[in-house]
Amino acid sequence: MNSMTAFDNHLDQLISLDLGGRGVEQLFASAREQIGKPLVGAAADALLAVKPGDNVIVTTGSVSRAWLSPTIGENDGPAGLAAIVRALVLARNATCTVLIEETLRGPMEAILTEAGLTVLPYWQVVQANKDKSLATVCVESFPVTDEEAPKAANELLDSRQPSLLFSTERVGRNKNGIYYSMRGINYGMERARIDFVFDEALRRDIPTVAVGDGGNEIGMGLVNDAVQQAVKFGNEGSCECGGGIGAVTPADVLVAAACSNWGCYAIVAAMAAREKNARLLHTPDMEGRLLRRGVNVGLINSVEGITDANVDGIPFESHLAMTQLINTVVRTLLS
Repeated sequence: MNSMTAFDNHLDQLISLDLGGRGVEQLFASAREQIGKPLVGAAADALLAVKPGDNVIVTTGSVSRAWLSPTIGENDGPAGLAAIVRALVLARNATCTVLIEETLRGPMEAILTEAGLTVLPYWQVVQANKDKSLATVCVESFPVTDEEAPKAANELLDSRQPSLLFSTERVGRNKNGIYYSMRGINYGMERARIDFVFDEALRRDIPTVAVGDGGNEIGMGLVNDAVQQAVKFGNEGSCECGGGIGAVTPADVLVAAACSNWGCYAIVAAMAAREKNARLLHTPDMEGRLLRRGVNVGLINSVEGITDANVDGIPFESHLAMTQLINTVVRTLLS
């Protein structure tokens, strides 16, 4: 085992510690068996395979209480995605397009800005990347109906020709086309059908990487059997429609983590180790700023249903500590 594989294994072990008791360790084990190597390392390698200036389509954002309002988003996902986009821009000058609901664009743009990225329309991001004058990102909304999504997905992939798609904490539909929460509640109303983009990308053999922590996210189709066995409401027949909460959309690389944000931070650390570039790291200071910014823009702690800087019911301080531990694992590779 070489040193990089050893570090990747340490990162995998850290982020799969199932503090929330969701069955993540079984999802991780299933994904690890299928991919055949450390998940974090496989994801980092896929992201670093992006060529300078390439288009990359990324997504996150959960309309956490969709039955109440499409404006209520959760704080697991946006911070992690911001860390990934920042690393892609710094390492590969990638042209990143964030797909999200129109109702959540404001909070997502605020998080990206807090991470040091300038949010611009797509054509201006392309221009900025040509002269490498600014770290930029584009944010765009996507249709919220099953009827519009397939056409929109094809048009987006045709026009952007992305070299990679990345998703974190993005809910996908189950076998019956329903979007379920971890509690087995149908919350697909006014939800952007972004999983259709990933389905089409897979058909076109465009590489896909996904991060999730609950079984109902894009990418979890890769470990469907484990979702049914390990996740509450994962079994067929356990939800109103009879299909279970498991998302059917798979991914080429799936990182199963106890908290999706942690999965993203570990991927970024693995990228930094490979590039020997500490600038790519997501730091505890940045973690604190992003989670506090999430409070300011109304992102909720979805487990406890309150607007605070805790994520998935895990205390704020634990997220700072996990970020530090992740960075500590790879620090000797950056010296």
